[in-house]
Amino acid sequence: MISPRPSRFVEAGGRRGLHVSFEFFPPKTAEMEQSLWESIRRLAPLKPNFVSVTYGAGGSTRERTHATVKRILAETLLTPAAHLTCVAARRAEVDAVIAAYAQAGVRHIVALRGDPVGGVGERYTPHPQGYTNAADLVAGIKRIADIEVSVSAYPEKHPDSPSVEADIDMLKAKVDAGATRAMTQFFFENSLYFRYLDRVRAAGITIPIVPGILPVQNFKQTRNFAARTGASVPAWLADRFDGLDDDPATRKLIAAAVAAEQVIDLVDHGVTDFHFYTMNRADLVYAICHLLGLRPDHGSTAAPANQTVKENA
Repeated sequence: MISPRPSRFVEAGGRRGLHVSFEFFPPKTAEMEQSLWESIRRLAPLKPNFVSVTYGAGGSTRERTHATVKRILAETLLTPAAHLTCVAARRAEVDAVIAAYAQAGVRHIVALRGDPVGGVGERYTPHPQGYTNAADLVAGIKRIADIEVSVSAYPEKHPDSPSVEADIDMLKAKVDAGATRAMTQFFFENSLYFRYLDRVRAAGITIPIVPGILPVQNFKQTRNFAARTGASVPAWLADRFDGLDDDPATRKLIAAAVAAEQVIDLVDHGVTDFHFYTMNRADLVYAICHLLGLRPDHGSTAAPANQTVKENA
């Protein structure tokens, strides 16, 4: 009789050295607020390295981002990372936001150039009194406060970049300015990530390049999002969701299978860190983390409502 053996993704009593982070966006409505906090409470016990909160084009969600980050600090023991861009803002305005985050207890910022106010497709023009680009912003953050800075990376290049090489030059400038981690734009072909990683390492960049994973909650929405951000959607992925427009239950099963295949292959190739774009929904992300062997610790991440992290640490 063959003895049962555990999944190769789970070690007894351990997490196989895996680390995850989750990205959320600030809610616009009361209903979205409820969905966000249900997702945060569901995912918090998985003990992510940090959770990040996005920043809208042209700083359009500045106040909502700040409020969400402050509530994470006040009501959980999670480590929040606030996104920050330099679009359409004077340097003094951005510096004030950095100082406010530092004063609130934020010790991690995700520094991005950001999309123009008109969105992707509009030509980016730095504010005449603002930070020039993401590397300039990283340097500004490090000058103002002792804050960890993460940045973005693009396996298929940023839509505005002339080449992957130009993107890697910009990544190197961000690292030289003080960035210590990069999270990639989402991708669906792991070969894109590994080719990009080889080129990044060949350029002498040694910081962690964390793969960004986007579980496909809605295929049409994902395809439109990918078109705006320069990410490719392979034909095989479209085929898997073909004919499921009116079948949400099967779409969810397919989405879980696709994301599980992707992360398991990355783990098999030695990847240990993952950044999940949650779209403020926890179900698929939680399931994928479970497959990776991450198990909830209900006693170490959630603080009682209306009590600060400091009071509960």
